[in-house]
Amino acid sequence: KQWYQRRVAITAGDWNAMGAGLKVRGILGMLGMKDSCDLPELPSYHIHVIFWSTNPERVRMAMELRQRFMERFDLLTPDKNCTMNPGDPAPGYDMCVFDPHTEAYGPFLNGEFAFFIPPALLQETSAWMLQHRGILDVFIHPNSGCETNDHTKWNTYAGAKWPIDATIFSCNYPGCKPDH
Repeated sequence: KQWYQRRVAITAGDWNAMGAGLKVRGILGMLGMKDSCDLPELPSYHIHVIFWSTNPERVRMAMELRQRFMERFDLLTPDKNCTMNPGDPAPGYDMCVFDPHTEAYGPFLNGEFAFFIPPALLQETSAWMLQHRGILDVFIHPNSGCETNDHTKWNTYAGAKWPIDATIFSCNYPGCKPDH
């Protein structure tokens, strides 16, 4: 395929919100240039809590932690629900909450819930989550568009390191928005 025939899922608002470096690396990725995921900009993050979905006590603990986080960071109203694809780096978006999953979902093989975090709020939100997680496991990763690296190289865990299914990822250039 010619580079101009590739499907590009970047809106004008997304383009305007991106830094110049991210734009250049995104275009290089769309052109099929290698190494575009070496050091991309990190326009957003996810904080996930992963839990045993077959253990009712762990599910209860996870949902209580989710509720406390939502209360602490004012995410209780419907306008704070994430409406973008979970794999979208979504530069410029506000913090929001994704629906919880008590079964395998995306790359996660057990129950999980997640929050979309802009870079300016990463330190405060991750510190709160790490201090309040109890025995639950936390997985934090950036969203650059380079999904495999975001989830396997540039992540951090607190608690147990859970396996993920990285074979589902379809985006591997900066700024990419997945179809899944």
